[in-house]
Amino acid sequence: MYNFLSLLIGALVAIMVAFNGELSDGLGNYSSLVIIHLVGFVIILGIMFYKKIKISFKNSLPLYLYSAGAISVFTVMFNNLSYAVLGVSIPVALGLLGQLIASLAFDHYGFLGMPKVHFNKKKFIGLFIIIIGISIMTFL
Repeated sequence: MYNFLSLLIGALVAIMVAFNGELSDGLGNYSSLVIIHLVGFVIILGIMFYKKIKISFKNSLPLYLYSAGAISVFTVMFNNLSYAVLGVSIPVALGLLGQLIASLAFDHYGFLGMPKVHFNKKKFIGLFIIIIGISIMTFL
């Protein structure tokens, strides 16, 4: 089931990039960023209200973990800027490559307390094939 959800996330990201890019083209990058995040905020508040979930902050969590919202803003902004020039597939492909490289580093070095999962030959072969595919999409 989680594999299917992960596949669904990939499809939703492509749809999101297209919708966000068109909204940005129509309203401008900053206005669209505000609208995109306000709509998301209202939806999650509605879900939390419906499920009677309260927001809780924990003093024991490191402050930098709360920066994920800022990362989200920059992710959407950079996608919107890229979309106007590159379309949907190239920003999504390059974004996935960036996610893959960052996640391999997190796994290998155990950043932020993650368990270490060492880089092996199979992962290198997969990464190499992905880089070749994205290079063909981007440069040929």
